[in-house]
Amino acid sequence: MAKYIIGLVGLLGSGKGTAAKILEERYGAKVFRFSTILRDILDRLNIEKTRDNLMTLSEVLRHGFGDDVLAYALENDAVSANEDLVVIDGIRRLGDLAALEPLPNFTLIAIDVPTDIRFERIKNRGENVGEKHLSREDFEKQEKLPTEITIPEVMARASVNIDNRGSLDDLMIKINILMDNLQNLQS
Repeated sequence: MAKYIIGLVGLLGSGKGTAAKILEERYGAKVFRFSTILRDILDRLNIEKTRDNLMTLSEVLRHGFGDDVLAYALENDAVSANEDLVVIDGIRRLGDLAALEPLPNFTLIAIDVPTDIRFERIKNRGENVGEKHLSREDFEKQEKLPTEITIPEVMARASVNIDNRGSLDDLMIKINILMDNLQNLQS
């Protein structure tokens, strides 16, 4: 089987991480996240991993080293991975696609969910400091930040769209169908 690289894009709380986890557990995918690089740096600097700190670091790196700096780091990780299926979670900007779209067997998948559902998911997951107590107003402000406003433009470039407003089982079914379709393209 040729190596497949799947890129996941979606607004905050859309289920990208859940989709990546399903692909990892069911299909043996190696998962890379844009935010892992940022979290590693914040850990090394002993700085709290808040959404604001992640966004600030992302902006500093992109400003200092180019909009595509993180994309090329992840492209290297994806190409070097031993696994035949690689997932890159958290694509947010067109610059993130610069290194990824030219790769053979790259598929960009947009995961879409209505705002109300995404807000509730964010509060329930509490991945970043302060999310469990996030107000709707603050959630809506976050969606207007530089790291978030480009996501719809990237989603429009996706060749596959998944509506993830249903249950976890619904998402699993959609991912199974996606993987069947990708494997059929190989045949």
